[in-house]
Amino acid sequence: MMSDKKYETGSVVSKDGIVIGYRQMGSGPGLIIMHGGLDAAQTHMKLGELLSHKFTVYIPDRRGRGLSGSYGENYSLQTEVDDVDALLKKTGAHYLFGVSSGGLIILRSSLTLPDVHKLALYEPLVYLNDTDMKRFNDVVRRFDEEVSEGKYAEASAHIAKSDVPSLQRIPTFLLEMFFTLYLAIDDVRRKGNDVRLTALLPTLKFDVQLVNETEGRVDDFKKVPADVLLLVGSKSEALLKESLDALERVLPHVQRIELQGLDHKAAANWAKPERIAEELLKFFV
Repeated sequence: MMSDKKYETGSVVSKDGIVIGYRQMGSGPGLIIMHGGLDAAQTHMKLGELLSHKFTVYIPDRRGRGLSGSYGENYSLQTEVDDVDALLKKTGAHYLFGVSSGGLIILRSSLTLPDVHKLALYEPLVYLNDTDMKRFNDVVRRFDEEVSEGKYAEASAHIAKSDVPSLQRIPTFLLEMFFTLYLAIDDVRRKGNDVRLTALLPTLKFDVQLVNETEGRVDDFKKVPADVLLLVGSKSEALLKESLDALERVLPHVQRIELQGLDHKAAANWAKPERIAEELLKFFV
């Protein structure tokens, strides 16, 4: 069923009965793009378009977003793996690309789902040390508390300052004013199947939950049978690069590429999806 000139929509039903909706474009072998935290399928439409001349691209809205249903009961990393399994069986895809927590999901999926032949990961985060993760969890906990109180601009300002060192010099009230305007514009701009940012803010805690589930489990990835491409931006945080270091050490069939000048959001529409597409075409074709 056509929902936009650029893509079709479809859906699958996961193991627990939750519907997982996706956008589809292009033709050729199946390639699934899995978005990360605070994102939805809309975030990677330009990347999908750049790949659609070689692949049938499927971009799901993960649980709690857009075309898909709720998180359901007993949400976990395994729940997301079940969703991937349903997508693979419906689409016949064997190639997967995931960003951040989306990368973690498809990496975990590759341990048990034989339909995963090749996967590319952009900066998946795994739990490595208590100090860094405690700081990370504390930031997200405060963010989630403010979001639950409807303080969207305050929450966005605080997490932005914690994530981008250069913003530390900007008074918090100015950042709050900026995000108040930004969120208002986003609410008006989103059309069709796109998810408003104010609806995405409450989802962050669930993505962090997935990272926390990997505590003490990094060595599990020694058993990944698939070929893996690890991508990292040169401007990304040390925490993310350390995660890539750890995965590079344990994955048996892996190559790693650092992309100069890119940061954690490089695959998004507004960033440098063409740089990501270039590497994915070389890896998957």
